Amino acid sequence: MKKVLVVDDTKNIRTLLGIYLKLKGFEVLMATNGHEALSLIDTEPVDLIFLDIKMPEISGTEVLKRIRAKGLTAPVVIMTAFATVKNAVDCTKLGAITYLQKPFTTDKIKTIIDEMITKEEAPNAKNIEYQIMIIKQLISENNLKKALDALKVVLSTDPNTPEVYELISMVYRKQGDLRKAEIFHNMAAQWE
Repeated sequence: MKKVLVVDDTKNIRTLLGIYLKLKGFEVLMATNGHEALSLIDTEPVDLIFLDIKMPEISGTEVLKRIRAKGLTAPVVIMTAFATVKNAVDCTKLGAITYLQKPFTTDKIKTIIDEMITKEEAPNAKNIEYQIMIIKQLISENNLKKALDALKVVLSTDPNTPEVYELISMVYRKQGDLRKAEIFHNMAAQWE
């Protein structure tokens, strides 16, 4: 389970985010100000941070600077009702992944979480071999739908791996769709 830190001096924002994130299976930590946030970060590893910019005593931008100075690389979502170009530039330079403009809805939170999950799950050049190994295991277990879904993700990331086309062909053949199996087999053969 991933751990999320929500930092905001407004109780309603903390409550909304906390309930939504818990329903999505996250463990949620709450901080009402920058000092609390920094203390929590010192004692609890976090995977994601929702951080308000405008808070008393320490601004969200300063909290973000201190978080990065500690070497914490967790993604940070900046929350603000007062978006400025300077804030956006400063926070982006410090590694904030996106802005969440207040007031916001749970749909907006869902979009941000979904985008992050998609980025985490999307294979890159380093793990395509690993993904292919997992996919072969799924095929051997006859979990063809999941294998095909995973193959489509790999293919969308790197369309230049012939083995992916051959594996798609194999899945379609096992599903009895010989026409699609032949199409993907022929695509794989183009690299030979």
